[in-house]
Amino acid sequence: MPITDLLRRNAVAYGDEVALIERNPAIREPPRLTWRDYDLIQSTETQPYRREICWGVFDEKANRFANLLISRGVGAGDKVAILLMNCLEWLPIYFGVLKSGAVVVPLNFRYASDEIAYCMDKADVDVLVFGPEFTGRVEEIVPAHAAGRLLFYVGDDCPTFAEDYGVLANNCPSTDPMIPLTEDDDAAIYFSSGTTGFPKAILHPHRSLSQSAVMEQKHHGQTREDKFLLIPPLYHTGAKMHWFGSLVSGSPAVILRGIKPKMIFDAVSEEHCTIVWLLVPWAQDILLALESGQLKLEDYELGQWRLMHIGAQPVPKSLISRWEAIFPHHQYDTNYGLSESTGPGCVHLGVENIEHVGAIGIPGYGWQARIVDEAGLDVEQGVVGELAVKGPGVMRCYYGDPEETARTIRDGWLFTGDMARQDEEGFYWLVDRKKDVVISGGENIYPVQIEDFLSGNPAIKDVAVIGLPDERLGEIACAVVEVKPGCELTPEQVDEFCLDLPRYKRPRKIIFAPVPRNATGKIEKPVLRQRYGVEHLVDEENRA
Repeated sequence: MPITDLLRRNAVAYGDEVALIERNPAIREPPRLTWRDYDLIQSTETQPYRREICWGVFDEKANRFANLLISRGVGAGDKVAILLMNCLEWLPIYFGVLKSGAVVVPLNFRYASDEIAYCMDKADVDVLVFGPEFTGRVEEIVPAHAAGRLLFYVGDDCPTFAEDYGVLANNCPSTDPMIPLTEDDDAAIYFSSGTTGFPKAILHPHRSLSQSAVMEQKHHGQTREDKFLLIPPLYHTGAKMHWFGSLVSGSPAVILRGIKPKMIFDAVSEEHCTIVWLLVPWAQDILLALESGQLKLEDYELGQWRLMHIGAQPVPKSLISRWEAIFPHHQYDTNYGLSESTGPGCVHLGVENIEHVGAIGIPGYGWQARIVDEAGLDVEQGVVGELAVKGPGVMRCYYGDPEETARTIRDGWLFTGDMARQDEEGFYWLVDRKKDVVISGGENIYPVQIEDFLSGNPAIKDVAVIGLPDERLGEIACAVVEVKPGCELTPEQVDEFCLDLPRYKRPRKIIFAPVPRNATGKIEKPVLRQRYGVEHLVDEENRA
């Protein structure tokens, strides 16, 4: 069934119960609201800005926006882009687009104006919904890229080149338009994170969204008693598809606009959250805050917190060991996925497999996986090859790019571009991105393996390994190391720590600098390669 049916069901079954809560600790003066039927709790010096919405109103607001779109001639085949920070309006708008029969196109809130224009053109966007944070960027592209497109503004003080979404939608019928939808209809275009190049437009049918919701609930057992803390950006498949588990169970979620450890702990404690999905940098920051004494467990009500799961990038084993030492009662899961597979879960560890921490896990609910060579043939167990997955959440295509689609999907198998291996117990271990492999003196070096090893150094906060050009070896491994606050580290100390690595895997160059990560926690290796690949050309003797 289309995922919109789940929202309809929840509106009938749990209409007056809370569906979504927005917490924004940074706001002390609440903005004026154009939609007055949100339950607003004023912020104070000790309370964050907070508002909430019940399932019934959630559904009504989706209906209102669907009817607004339909009244403007928007429907099947049309594309509606969302450019908003996480907020209470985000998901009702998303579901409103789906209920209208149109295709929803979430956009990265970090995009510059030229990237917004590129994505709108690439996806053939007909309508753009944007918030106040993006007024300047959108205004820059209006003449060349937004002519003839509908522009709806979410917030106060609507600019003259757009229309006021709140006023217009509030005057539309709240009845469901009941546009017929099937699981084969186009539903969403998501853009890849761009860590290996310019973002690709990934088209998914409604089946992808429905399967991800069912899978998430199967994996993590959400019940009506759970409350999910939603922190990552909603434009990305990760956060939204994990929230889909709450949609299936009809349980509430908290949208937290803030990633500082205290903000996270305040939300878990005050909202009584039971499930938290974190990115690696946020988990690292929480552990540092606890280990340094900046946060104290006894100051918070955390006993109800049952599950911490993590994904979007390789997870160092040392991080989970530290987490288990502090939270021994927590269930833990690692989720692997990519936007082409409707986000996380096509491979996952499973809460029952904690002894296999370090592996990305086994095929998720409804999925298959295999490791293949360059010819697409299965390799022997234990041999490194490319991970391929197959299941109901595989994308339909790269929109407007049939050649890249044909390279990526073969006989229904999605070739992920990730190098992995399968152990004798059937668990899959991520080795690295195919494009990130460093070839040094004819040897394949997988940066993730070195990053995982270096993460075990107690003075290292974060680390990224990239290849730098070298006349003799072709490439050498370079470690960009971010040191924990208050700690000191020298290249010689890093060299000594790496003596337990095979000689060819040891980094030949150490750079102490911050490790850039995108909004979904992935290391921005193209940025590092551009930053250091020319500036730090190796013209010195390679270190022994």
